Amino acid sequence: MTTVLESRGVTKRYIGGDGVALDVLRGVDLRVESGEMLAIIGESGSGKSTLLHILGGLDRPTSGEVLLSDRVLSDRSDEELAAVRNRGVGFVFQFHHLLREFSALENVALPLRIAGRTQDESESRARTLLERVGLGGRLHHRPSEMSGGEQQRTAVARALAAEPGVVLADEPSGNLDRANGERLHDLLAEVVRDLGVGMVVVTHNMSLAERARAVYQLKEGRLSEIVRDDGGGWLGAV
Repeated sequence: MTTVLESRGVTKRYIGGDGVALDVLRGVDLRVESGEMLAIIGESGSGKSTLLHILGGLDRPTSGEVLLSDRVLSDRSDEELAAVRNRGVGFVFQFHHLLREFSALENVALPLRIAGRTQDESESRARTLLERVGLGGRLHHRPSEMSGGEQQRTAVARALAAEPGVVLADEPSGNLDRANGERLHDLLAEVVRDLGVGMVVVTHNMSLAERARAVYQLKEGRLSEIVRDDGGGWLGAV
């Protein structure tokens, strides 16, 4: 196992219209290894999505640093960050954000086309991934022709298209019914195990969190690991 993503002392401060500072993140340290899933839980508004965006280079910390494959992100230009995100990080959000005018195959191939791959290469990779997530028979269907679960599995395939070292998932099953949610949870665990990617999931769903190697709670801007007891229950943060 190798470290694919790390945060060191990450803080995030916002200044309100009244000039009062709001510290959303207070010195967050986290290390993600290849082939492991980590889960982050916490109340709504606790800063989980903010942390995920900073980890993925969608936002910058106020202080501290994020390293992707041992390279610091904070000293890169916006253009360089965009290139890093396209190659090294896969994103899965609560809402799939698929392009509605494109087929599943075209949606998954798009990141590769943006990265400069040929159409044949991109579509071959996309086809392989869609088959991997159980959608080999839905290649040419548009999002409006697929169920919510199928759309989200397409989003997972798209996140894996560029063979990223880490996948960041923000409430990936939050918009699905229980059956489709459980199927997606199984898929995410399989992806981590079989493809060896690192994964961080932000979730309120304990069924998904329990599939992770470790679970962390974000509370008052600080990240603490939740420990399990011998019976599989939760003892609390440490």
